[in-house]
Amino acid sequence: MPTLITPISGWGRYPVQSCELERPERYADFKADAPSLIVRGQGRSYGDASLNENGRVLLSERVNRMLELDVEQGILRAEAGVTLAEILEVIVGKGWFLPVTPGTKFVSLGGCVAADVHGKNHHHEGSFGDHVLSLAMILADGSRMNCSATENAAVFWATVGGMGLTGIIGEVTLKLVPIQTSQMMVRHHAAINLEQLFKLLQAPTLDDRYSVAWIDSLATGRNLGRGVAMFGHHATTAELGNSKPNPHKPARSRNLPFDLPAFALNPLSIGAFNALYYHKEGGKQDPFLSGYDPYFYPLDAIGQWNRLYGKRGFVQYQCVIPEHGAHEGMAALLHELSASRRPSFLAVLKRFGAQGRGMLSFPTAGYTLALDLPIRDSGLFALLAKLDGIVLQHGGRVYLAKDARLSAESFRSMYPRYEEWLKIKSSIDPDNRFSSSLSRRLNMGRPA
Repeated sequence: MPTLITPISGWGRYPVQSCELERPERYADFKADAPSLIVRGQGRSYGDASLNENGRVLLSERVNRMLELDVEQGILRAEAGVTLAEILEVIVGKGWFLPVTPGTKFVSLGGCVAADVHGKNHHHEGSFGDHVLSLAMILADGSRMNCSATENAAVFWATVGGMGLTGIIGEVTLKLVPIQTSQMMVRHHAAINLEQLFKLLQAPTLDDRYSVAWIDSLATGRNLGRGVAMFGHHATTAELGNSKPNPHKPARSRNLPFDLPAFALNPLSIGAFNALYYHKEGGKQDPFLSGYDPYFYPLDAIGQWNRLYGKRGFVQYQCVIPEHGAHEGMAALLHELSASRRPSFLAVLKRFGAQGRGMLSFPTAGYTLALDLPIRDSGLFALLAKLDGIVLQHGGRVYLAKDARLSAESFRSMYPRYEEWLKIKSSIDPDNRFSSSLSRRLNMGRPA
């Protein structure tokens, strides 16, 4: 099968590396026949997780058939290259929705398993892997394996959150959740600072199936961490009333036609946007209906929105801090960010439930903060190292699917089940055939 040496990047557009690309047409064409390979879906991981510098990258985008949908039980079996967008087009009109979804629908089903993605409902319904019924995989020796929480369970939980390093995920069987309408019922509550924002997210009277908070990353002093807490659930037929929008009408997306200049996102422009957003969204006093696209996937309305950060790209820094130290830790992170004068255009806080069951799953009970930071100079990486120190001090970790620069030492401190994962990885991939630029940077796949 022909291959092509091409410079590629993750969604953050950093780093850019030359990789040997191969695009199989069918699941049967997938072969683990290179000394080093990794599978890439839609390339929406932010850093180097789907890169393999000077090695092979298998593109799964054409292996995207939906194989079986049980509309009575809500069970979908599909090839790993299918996107969440393609799935939603089929299932929403039949009264089903994804059990967990990240902030974009333009990601592959296999990628959701490999990163064990989470959503706004983690505090209630866990991460993606909690809803996967089974996987069909190709291992390093070319053999096929079916695995689940009850069959080849160790391989299953090493693969869920395993960043594609245990084998090729070929098919995924997923349990869906029932919905009555395609609309969301949403409530917003403004918070004047981080302490109030935490209280809103913790309040039992406000809690809903989904919750998330937007944070003004430039707020300081007594207003540090001010933001808007957003709660929602799938609207019932009764809540929808006489409003009958077409559930099959896709949201329109307009492409950003050029890279913004580096100076476009600065404290002044971001400050103006944040003030407008805080008063506009925080001023919504009453519950309101929203389509699921703007609720779950607001940035998908802008095609190639990563061009907002200019040609140098950006880093998304996402961490989780356990509940007992979450407020103190998040305040320290926001203080450091504010003092750096490197504002994040997007800062999002979410509440997590129980620890993910995947050996390398990111979520743990506590709170997660995601920051988008443009790359302008090397000072950014010095700042991120400081943020790592705060996260480690509070017993937290960084999300591998967003990472582009974490050290191997910090990784091992953050992921205590790594040695357990490595034992399983070594048993099914003794030559470390499945590797990526991320895994080599973090020295994953081989004993330290």
